[in-house]
Amino acid sequence: MAISGFLSELSLPEIFQLLEQGNKTGRLTIKAQGSNLSAQAQNFYVWFQQGRIIAAGNRLDGQGLLSIIQQRGWLSARVAARITQVCVIDQPAGLCLKAQGILEAEQLKMLFNYQVLNQVCQLFELPDGKFQFDTNTPLPNSELTGLTAMPKDVLLKGLRAMRNWQPLQDKLPDPNSALVVTTNNKPQLRLNQLEWQVWEFTKGTLSIKNISKQLEVPVEKIQQVAFRLIVVGVLTEVPVVVEDSDSISEEESTMLELEFETHKKQSTVSKSFLQTLVSFLKK
Repeated sequence: MAISGFLSELSLPEIFQLLEQGNKTGRLTIKAQGSNLSAQAQNFYVWFQQGRIIAAGNRLDGQGLLSIIQQRGWLSARVAARITQVCVIDQPAGLCLKAQGILEAEQLKMLFNYQVLNQVCQLFELPDGKFQFDTNTPLPNSELTGLTAMPKDVLLKGLRAMRNWQPLQDKLPDPNSALVVTTNNKPQLRLNQLEWQVWEFTKGTLSIKNISKQLEVPVEKIQQVAFRLIVVGVLTEVPVVVEDSDSISEEESTMLELEFETHKKQSTVSKSFLQTLVSFLKK
């Protein structure tokens, strides 16, 4: 089964989150539109296995990983041509090369970081594009290092490295919204200092705008941090909670109602698209 749509409907971080939560296996294809990427990189592919990212690249000829290895000078063209002869069909190429003594464990980590983290990070800044996730595609063993990553880890690193947030501007939480934690336990992710500071203001009684004042950090920066923590499932966005409900004035009550209506109107995803998505995740 396949599901498709546009990044203007569902952002790449949101897609990653859904595939991780659904433990999906298959290939995510991103067709860039109006980007500054080269012609070769207009199509990009990310492979998932049970919700984890196992490989990424901009080609489907099975030579992506080997070309990276050759560029680094770790493998000659002659040896690369014989890889398919010495590796087991269903064995990841990276593990095969490690077993043959051609690559070391540290080199495999470097390869995976470049193949997945470095290449996927640039996709977050795409101004627009079309995506499609196919479950009926074979796993590309020739592109696999044998290592995997949780999408939320890739998301955190990719969003931290973003310089142009314009493509995700409409997805950022409202400055007048508050934040609450999704669990009482501390996050198991490796958060940076500012992310931990924002996480401390998660009782739902302080707006993002006021959090920025408390931390003396621009509102936009706090919005970006909040978005990162929301898409990895650490926080959720809610209207500001007033602790003493008896003291709410008529004016404050009206403002809260308007804010709630604003939250309802923020979603731009069509009803039919949501129905298709829910059906896909259930299956």
